Amino acid sequence: MVRAVDFVASYIDAWNHQDPNCIADHLTHDGEYFDVPTARHHPKPELTQYLSDFFSENDHHYALAGEVMTGENTIAFQYRGTFNVSGGDSITWFGAEFVTLEGDQAVQIADYYKYPQEESQEVADKYAKSGLSEDQLETYKNKLSNLMEQERIYLNPSLTLPKLSSMVHCPINHLSQVINAGFGVSFFDYLNSYRIGEAQKILSDQLDPPPAILTVAFEVGFNSNSTFYSAFKRACGETPAQYRRENRRN
Repeated sequence: MVRAVDFVASYIDAWNHQDPNCIADHLTHDGEYFDVPTARHHPKPELTQYLSDFFSENDHHYALAGEVMTGENTIAFQYRGTFNVSGGDSITWFGAEFVTLEGDQAVQIADYYKYPQEESQEVADKYAKSGLSEDQLETYKNKLSNLMEQERIYLNPSLTLPKLSSMVHCPINHLSQVINAGFGVSFFDYLNSYRIGEAQKILSDQLDPPPAILTVAFEVGFNSNSTFYSAFKRACGETPAQYRRENRRN
């Protein structure tokens, strides 16, 4: 079995290099990353897309905090995360991960943390330093809504936070604030809410024959069937196929 300290060092290094494929390589073929605070399970096939979206929005640094603990086929460790805010300051938080191994890879990596955006005072401090006023926030919110609702840019499968920042003419850190504080969601969830809404319209249409689920996924901007299924079920409480059976218009 792989040495625990080597596994953890490699895993943290992959996060710091923002390498979704390398992070996913720490999992078995049927392994998963479990984001405990959000109760989201990310199977290996969809993890790379999730992480690509995460890294397009976030620029964090991670470091081991304390010793690596081991048990029979398990590893546990604490980490310290930081990200920079305007003015050269940074915000720090701590988390812990519990790894269940099968050979040299993990069948599950469970991540427990309290993200600083959940702490209202830290959020207020962070955004106060960003220099974005309430009026500016509302202006950018309106621009975003127009791009999504009128131009339907969410249909572009390669849309990222930096690309959206250029389209809105808004710095990335300010745009992240607009989405997080203005709409109460992450960039990833904001984008997918429009894609899922579009998918619901297609799945409800009386088309004969109906389009394949994979076709719908690609048409609304998803890059893979598994990512589409996971996002759709999380938002709607049922799979796309179940939704179509129950909602096709006669």
